[in-house]
Amino acid sequence: MLSNLVAALPASPIIRVFNKAFEMRQAGADLIDFSVGEPDFDTPDHICEAGITAIRAGDTRYTPTDGNRAVKAAVIGKFHRDNGLDFTAPEVVVCSGAKPLLATAIQTVLNPGDEMILPVPLWASHLGMVQAVGGNPVLVNTADTSFKLTPDALEDAITQQTRLVMICSPSNPTGAVYSAAELEKLAEILRRYEQVNVISDDLYEHIIFDGAEFATLAAVAPDLRDRILTVNGVSKSYAMTGWRIGFAGGPEWWANGIRSLFSQANGGPCSISQAATVAALEGPQDFLKDWCAIYQRRRDIALAGIAEIDGLAAQTPGGAFYLMPDCGALLGRVTPDGIQLTSSTELAGYFLDRGVVVVPGPGFSCDPFFRMSIATSEDNIKTGLSRMKHAVEALT
Repeated sequence: MLSNLVAALPASPIIRVFNKAFEMRQAGADLIDFSVGEPDFDTPDHICEAGITAIRAGDTRYTPTDGNRAVKAAVIGKFHRDNGLDFTAPEVVVCSGAKPLLATAIQTVLNPGDEMILPVPLWASHLGMVQAVGGNPVLVNTADTSFKLTPDALEDAITQQTRLVMICSPSNPTGAVYSAAELEKLAEILRRYEQVNVISDDLYEHIIFDGAEFATLAAVAPDLRDRILTVNGVSKSYAMTGWRIGFAGGPEWWANGIRSLFSQANGGPCSISQAATVAALEGPQDFLKDWCAIYQRRRDIALAGIAEIDGLAAQTPGGAFYLMPDCGALLGRVTPDGIQLTSSTELAGYFLDRGVVVVPGPGFSCDPFFRMSIATSEDNIKTGLSRMKHAVEALT
């Protein structure tokens, strides 16, 4: 029999969309997939070669549970170079992916009944991670504030039971980006509540648009350093999703707690992936700007296409590779089959039947929105939006 916590835990709604789309493709369906949250670029050659070299050199054995010396040195160098953050080796942890690292970081801090503040729309797994440890998620709607948590909303959400706040910038699923000034205003609130810690999910750091500068809370508010865990990885920025490496820097007490859990539940990260990560973090970085420019061009194409669809509206994302269109104006309309659309879930199903995969809003604890990924070719974006436009035009 399952534990009560696991039995009550819903399956990821994003995974459900992935699975249905996979089944349709297996059956021969022609789909334009806007659901996949991973780069469509290949991992750069120099990174792949580092992995191959590690294999040929016999670097295929166990490593420390929180990463070997070389990868931790590369992570320390990356934080210093890119973020102005200086960590020592005991303050850094490396894991087999940022997702289990985030889950472990939350488990390390939350007791059952403790509260964690999550801005909505949110990445579904952020919510699931809190639920999995018996924590109480406190969802703060940001749809009317450019998908960003405001200082007033943060303070209103904090109680005596609050132990954690999640800040994800650039955001999955909205692409919202916090400026240094906005983070400083949030820091002013956090300074009043010493029991509140922060996870800064920076996975999309290098995908930021319109010449904006990336900012992270620990650099903006160094006086809060003992309460901030900065989480990052190589999956999104370096097109290394399958290599499964995430890392974090933060106070030693938090890193020690993560290590303690790793020692019981995780083996060390893949030795080959660690070698590739060293090459990614210490090697050439220029291609990141080139990829970012491609993402920005795709974003602009997608925004223009959405603007041509009556009933859809989208805020301009400042980063990542997602858009979060508002589909509220389409609810109440009727499909050619006589079905009245009442939610983004039904709209997503309607789009899927017409060859376009999007993830409906409930997957991100919001409605009436859906997420679409622009980590695909310009031709796919144009074709997918054309199908969506024709599908909407067929509604009455």
